[in-house]
Amino acid sequence: MENKVLNTIKEFNLIENEDNVVVGVSGGPDSMALLYLLLYAKKHLNFNILVAHVNHGVRGDEALEDELFVRRKADELGLPYFSTNVDMVGYGDKHKISHEEAGRKLRYGFFRSILKPYNGGKIAVAHNMNDQAETLLMRIMRGTGIDGLNGMSYISGDIIRPVLNITRTEIEQYIEDNNIETVLDKTNLMPIYTRNKIRLELIPYIEENFNPNLTKTLWRLSQTSQNDTMFLQRYTEEKYLSLVQSQGRNKIVLDGEKFGKLDISIQQRIVILSITKIIGVFQGFSEHHISTITELFNIGNTGKAINLPDGLVAKVDYDRLIIEQKMEKTAKSFVNDLIIGYNHFSNLGYDFNIKVVDIRDVNLNDKLHNIKYFDYDKIKGGLKLRNRQDGDRFTPYGMKGSKKLKDFFIDSKVSRDQRDKVPLIVDDENIIWVVGYRINDLYKLTVNTKKVLMIEYISFN
Repeated sequence: MENKVLNTIKEFNLIENEDNVVVGVSGGPDSMALLYLLLYAKKHLNFNILVAHVNHGVRGDEALEDELFVRRKADELGLPYFSTNVDMVGYGDKHKISHEEAGRKLRYGFFRSILKPYNGGKIAVAHNMNDQAETLLMRIMRGTGIDGLNGMSYISGDIIRPVLNITRTEIEQYIEDNNIETVLDKTNLMPIYTRNKIRLELIPYIEENFNPNLTKTLWRLSQTSQNDTMFLQRYTEEKYLSLVQSQGRNKIVLDGEKFGKLDISIQQRIVILSITKIIGVFQGFSEHHISTITELFNIGNTGKAINLPDGLVAKVDYDRLIIEQKMEKTAKSFVNDLIIGYNHFSNLGYDFNIKVVDIRDVNLNDKLHNIKYFDYDKIKGGLKLRNRQDGDRFTPYGMKGSKKLKDFFIDSKVSRDQRDKVPLIVDDENIIWVVGYRINDLYKLTVNTKKVLMIEYISFN
């Protein structure tokens, strides 16, 4: 199986030379098998492994034991280890999404925050052939199209799935044959989430009564659908090139007459392709959005427009069909109080986890870009989160005198359109951290430090 996974990595170019790969490790059999399979691949390929664990805040002491287990295994293997605690249930309830989706958002946000100091990399997850079967059944029940039948891919942006073509039975055999230590998440054995119900109840029922090889049958369906989708994507790209009149960073103009002669299926795919070219991804749009745009373009009423998610607008201008992104308004000022504990800011796209600990409990050898330490006794008043204001100054770490924040941004090559978006953590007198860049030298730890303010930055952008 080790060579099978290694060949998958090579065939689909999942890992490039000198890549930094964050491995999501829960401690269960799937993720532990993935970790050891990547360690084998590392003997043949040049890349770095970073172990990441997320405590979702739903299993109390059991979850803490899992976290300690993964930390211990990372130490034994000599691998960098990163962990975070999140409130999956609270996040899901607040944003009116399922707890499963909340967990996914929080996990990938954390994984990407780990990679930022490394200038990017890959996120390896342990999705396998059984997970693929579960995904397809979930999508079929929700009413998916052919693209949905593709299921998960070996690589999706920065996410890689090296064991996607491996069954759970093979993984369990690999764990047993290699005496790999694992932990058991008991919630995986409880039908409390949709995916768990499909895994524990629906699939066994279908296998017993209709198709004992359901997992492999659904795998073949996903592969066939992927082949069909690839053809349709190539065909759509050709048609798109034949009718695009102009393509800019924020605007695409299509030939209305040529668009109207296309089959509705290709029209919809061209709309999707245009949106993806403008904003980089196709997320947050429903079938209703695409159908409405297509209908507008076919009716061709000049001056008519539709407002869309992500600041997009679709409109008709005589024989021109336009999809464009509205110009962003000047970033608004924001000021938010911070508390000791978990601070959530969905509107800003990031969270902060703040703790006060004894200096003896701080590992000063950890050089994590998203976690900073400050002398707690030097904090003046309360903590706030805000963006820049006129006249801001601070003393960058390693310097003696203060510096204008504007000059610091210029020296750090922060683009003008990003400067108002950089979060600042301040007390009643000073900026203590220009998040993502530099702390204030006046608040650094010294030999006299007794209490430490630890701030963890978690980005979901």
